[in-house]
Amino acid sequence: MPRARSRYAPDRGLTGRMVTTMFLIGLLYVVFVGVLLAALRGSWPIILIITGGLFIAQFWFSDRIAAYGMGAREVTPEQAPELHGTIDRICALADMPKPKVAIAESDVPNAFATGRSEKTALVCATTGLLRRLEPEELEGVLAHEMSHVAHRDVAVMTIASFLGVLAGIITRIALWGGFARSPPGNDPAGILLLLIPLISAVVYAISFLLTRLLSRYRELSADRAAALLTGRPSALASALTKVSGQMARIPTEDLRKAEPYNAFYFMPAFSAKESLGRLFSSHPTLEQRLDQLSRISTDLSR
Repeated sequence: MPRARSRYAPDRGLTGRMVTTMFLIGLLYVVFVGVLLAALRGSWPIILIITGGLFIAQFWFSDRIAAYGMGAREVTPEQAPELHGTIDRICALADMPKPKVAIAESDVPNAFATGRSEKTALVCATTGLLRRLEPEELEGVLAHEMSHVAHRDVAVMTIASFLGVLAGIITRIALWGGFARSPPGNDPAGILLLLIPLISAVVYAISFLLTRLLSRYRELSADRAAALLTGRPSALASALTKVSGQMARIPTEDLRKAEPYNAFYFMPAFSAKESLGRLFSSHPTLEQRLDQLSRISTDLSR
């Protein structure tokens, strides 16, 4: 018998956006591979093997690669009793299986979740976060990360980001392999070969924007779900304010190292302040997140 859903509040808006994003990403993927097959007709077995292999590798190993890249080290209840205790309370509240628990040695105050499913999920907090937050604030942050696991948006983000990476890799392979060395003339295949870099750039741009739009909504969704589950939106708001304020005190070099993983983190290493920067941001602004939590607090107090 399948396990019942968790007690995290369902989010139809998030589900709809995930389905739409996956559909559009899949459509882009089909168009992109179709163009490659048309342009490189003699190399179609290689293209299919490479794209299929990369997709499988991305789906099965990307979460482990991301966790390794962010320095996550799995810890036992004896090594981190407070962290495990907080995760245990959230799991009991949400009626979810316990994920793997990890700590990353970093002064950047942050947390993240990875995993294709609840069975493979890992929730990690940095030493900087554990050192700075009060217990109820930490609970709010970890409840936020656990909601990503419950809503399965971590897996969707992993798959959705794949096409942009693939576009760049295939373009390099095509160029390095000498597929575009001969002049196109009137040969349609030759023209397609020259169009591959342009098509790749368009595919990457669309994929990037789709994942950013989904990422910003899923962060608001996770804040909302965590606040409703714990019943303490003020604790999460306090954690957001504290972490945001502490980011300014972290050396820029450390923030630069964390920046490539912004989409996974509870709080981005750098927050976009200009309107154009916000368009490409992986997270909503602090003001948007605090405003939503304030409204939830008002609703809960009625």
